[in-house]
Amino acid sequence: MNRIELYDTTLRDGAQTWGITFSLDDKLRIAQKLDEIGIDLIEGGYPGSNPKDRRFFKLAREIPFKNARVVAFGSTCRSDLSPDKDPQIASLIETGTEIVTIVGKSWDLHVREILAIPLDRNLQMICDSIAYLRDHFSRVIFDAEHFFDGFKRNPEYALQTLRSAESGGAAALVLCDTNGGCLPSEIYEIVRQLKKLISVPLGIHAHNDSETAVANSLAAIESGAVHVQGTINGIGERCGNANLISIIPALALKMRRLEAHAERLRLLKHVSEFVDEMANRTPLKSQPYVGASAFAHKGGLHTSAVIKNTVAYEHIDPRLVGNARIFPMSEQAGRAALVQKAAHYGIELKSEDPRVNEILKTIKDLEARGAHYEVADGSFELLMKRMLGLHKKFFSLHGFHVSNMKRQGDTKTYSDAVIRVVVGEKMEFSAAEGNGPVNALDQAFRKALEAFYPCVSEVRLTDFKVRVLEGTSGTGATVRVLIESTDGEKVWWTVGFSQNVIQASWDALVDSIDYKLQKDLVSLRQ
Repeated sequence: MNRIELYDTTLRDGAQTWGITFSLDDKLRIAQKLDEIGIDLIEGGYPGSNPKDRRFFKLAREIPFKNARVVAFGSTCRSDLSPDKDPQIASLIETGTEIVTIVGKSWDLHVREILAIPLDRNLQMICDSIAYLRDHFSRVIFDAEHFFDGFKRNPEYALQTLRSAESGGAAALVLCDTNGGCLPSEIYEIVRQLKKLISVPLGIHAHNDSETAVANSLAAIESGAVHVQGTINGIGERCGNANLISIIPALALKMRRLEAHAERLRLLKHVSEFVDEMANRTPLKSQPYVGASAFAHKGGLHTSAVIKNTVAYEHIDPRLVGNARIFPMSEQAGRAALVQKAAHYGIELKSEDPRVNEILKTIKDLEARGAHYEVADGSFELLMKRMLGLHKKFFSLHGFHVSNMKRQGDTKTYSDAVIRVVVGEKMEFSAAEGNGPVNALDQAFRKALEAFYPCVSEVRLTDFKVRVLEGTSGTGATVRVLIESTDGEKVWWTVGFSQNVIQASWDALVDSIDYKLQKDLVSLRQ
């Protein structure tokens, strides 16, 4: 049985989602997470379309991926140019990747009405483009755009496009349900027919416009496809792409077609929520496998049955994908997960310890108000240590003042901050100017502490995200601020929430610095 190749297009197709914009740093961090869960091929972007994607490929070369290889994406050459004269083709070669994917038309309607070229010219473009790229890449993958619509209306021509790609030397032919209108039975039958006619490995790229993208992908694999494309959480244009977060456990745990290491499967929930945070989206509670309610049992009959035998109402053990069984409004909720998390931080706790219930209640209350600890690991660790009496207090805030000023005729706004902190018995005063109120507050805070704790100067804020948690209150709504920090060795996330964005930012900043002090100074004293 052939091995299934996992191909992720979150950074290209997923980035085309309405309302989502990934920064360059976001894309690099997501790529590293994809590598951790065992993705084989990561489609980094379309270098012919924008400078950010070209920059991504340059920086991605410096990342020591353990499992994945980065893939550049482009299209067949223009109808009026040969491949060696097409600047878009040249941009693919400049990425320096080992593998490239190009998309081409396989539906005669698109060739005649969208490209407005003869059918034979499209076939030549496919063959020539792949043949030219074969001299520069170890593998060329061909995405047959709108293949299933094309095959249903003109099977002879759709098949010719695959033959042209095969003649050019394509290593894999990916059949695209670009409009997302097919059903699993159609996908299964068409792939089954093609397996008899095509010797090159087949792949599937499904969109979710009929909410069948995952089912269509699994049907294609069941029928003989050995390469599957998708995105994390199914993000993508219109209704999205096939969701790899659902496809991976289905292949590994149900179809037994994927040899996924247990530790990688357990990262699925974390990676799902990480990508949502990078996309500034609220995780879908009902998302299969990894959603907060995917294994939540509230009904009395369900709860009673699951306590006796989990198989009664659960299709898999939630721990396999990094999730947890939840009994809403029950003290049983989260005990095992909390004890496991504490052990990760070097804190020994037993599930029967009464402090576990107290911590769970506090976390539940804070998350109801706006906190989110799944990603904010730094704040979560600090919260646990404070509640368990393991936290060392290095400073306290006496007060701060932040102001913004913009004079008539100025092109920029000026921000400054004044802060007073107490360290031991000494009060330290500091002031700083920044390119915004949060930056000014951050600078003043550091200046006040560096005289006492030089290690604070090692901390750099590498990301700052603000999310409005509910939109009905307008500018008075509660916001959540997530900050990513690093000292050059370790990376941590901290969170703050408030109806005041400055207060939320301050709380996240305090946790960021406090986390560094706990790690460096407490460990030294021990």
